[in-house]
Amino acid sequence: MIEELVAEVTEYDFKVALETKKPKSWLKSVSAYANSIGGMLLFGVSDDKQVVGLNDAQGDAQIISRLIKERITPLPQFVLSAMKDVRHHIIISPMESWRRTSELEMRASLLPTMC
Repeated sequence: MIEELVAEVTEYDFKVALETKKPKSWLKSVSAYANSIGGMLLFGVSDDKQVVGLNDAQGDAQIISRLIKERITPLPQFVLSAMKDVRHHIIISPMESWRRTSELEMRASLLPTMC
């Protein structure tokens, strides 16, 4: 199923499990995606695209959200969602690029106003 959806490239990063004691590695990915073209982290998937799942997808989602909010400034736009494979949960965290968001805001500010 995962192979049909994505291959690990710059915009995707696979994580077998949520690293909570040393979250710096995946938080760096969040920051990198926010500073570039955006991207997505898939937790519960190995580098060879095997779905290993997460034991507590809901709890992991809460930890992911909390750590992003506590440790990354300015806060990137992100959405957490869970996919259910036949037996496994996968947390997917798409990150919107700050650059893309700023460009859209700038373009909107350049539009003529209607009087």
